[in-house]
Amino acid sequence: MEEREDPQIIDPTDAVIRITASCICGSDLWPYRGLAPLPGPSQIGHEYVGIVEQTGAQVATVKPGDFVVGPFVASGDGCEICQAGFRSYCPNRVEMPTIGTQAEKARIPFADATLIATPGQPGAELIPSLLACSDVLGTGWFAAVSAQDGPDKSVAVVGDGAVGRAAKQLGADRIIAVSRHPERQKLALEFGATDVVAERGEDGAAHVKELTGGYGAHSTVEAVGTTESLRQAIHATRPGGNVGYVGVPVGAQLDPMELFASGVQLAGGVAPVRRFLPELIQLVWDRKINPDKVFDLTLPLDDAAEGYKAMDERQAIKVLLTT
Repeated sequence: MEEREDPQIIDPTDAVIRITASCICGSDLWPYRGLAPLPGPSQIGHEYVGIVEQTGAQVATVKPGDFVVGPFVASGDGCEICQAGFRSYCPNRVEMPTIGTQAEKARIPFADATLIATPGQPGAELIPSLLACSDVLGTGWFAAVSAQDGPDKSVAVVGDGAVGRAAKQLGADRIIAVSRHPERQKLALEFGATDVVAERGEDGAAHVKELTGGYGAHSTVEAVGTTESLRQAIHATRPGGNVGYVGVPVGAQLDPMELFASGVQLAGGVAPVRRFLPELIQLVWDRKINPDKVFDLTLPLDDAAEGYKAMDERQAIKVLLTT
């Protein structure tokens, strides 16, 4: 950890927030492990909730004192891409890792279009669930939507991390969690999984097919991003089915002919979390969902290094950092 200058308003559309809680994402482990090299000491973190301290002259939808949730990409809302609901691909986007939200404060660009104020000041018990909306729940939701999850369908979740645990809300009849870790299997069942598959690769795909009458799942969420996990997701899905992929595919490779021959539709990418935030925040606020269970270790920000170590060694699923 290093001290940095407090963020300041740069553009009139900026806000500065005091971060109440942030967390470590599985994608943060890529630079930690040296798989996504950094040029030197760098800011990190992209999930956050907090209280607005300052706003630029053009900010109208949030004000100092508001408790806010924001997605991991800041963007405007006027271009055709944003209007279509894919703000994470806005030509003018600012990716929050370049700001760094594993910090005490952060500057949020495009505050009006990025931040959502909660209906009031949340109690401490709601903050972890609201934080989950910032990325993990929103990303899981996008993965499930991309996989066309829904009633009367079977859904397989490849990847026993927090995103897979959050993608349970759209009403599938059967939810098959692919996990070989007992503590994560237990959490998957708590979140609504009906079955657990411990095998990986072709064996795991075969087990999913066995559970679904030999056909494969209607919908599969891929939440890891490796070559093996992508292939397993495709092979676990029935022809005509859908894979929603949100695992960051660092170094992954996929044979186009393999996808072509499967008859499976692949959709996903960088989740447009801002599209889903109003709905997710309200569901949390009304106590209809409690995604806070994805956090199984809470540490002060100063001990973030211990959190990275715990997640790297799979001693924790997702670490919440408090300031």
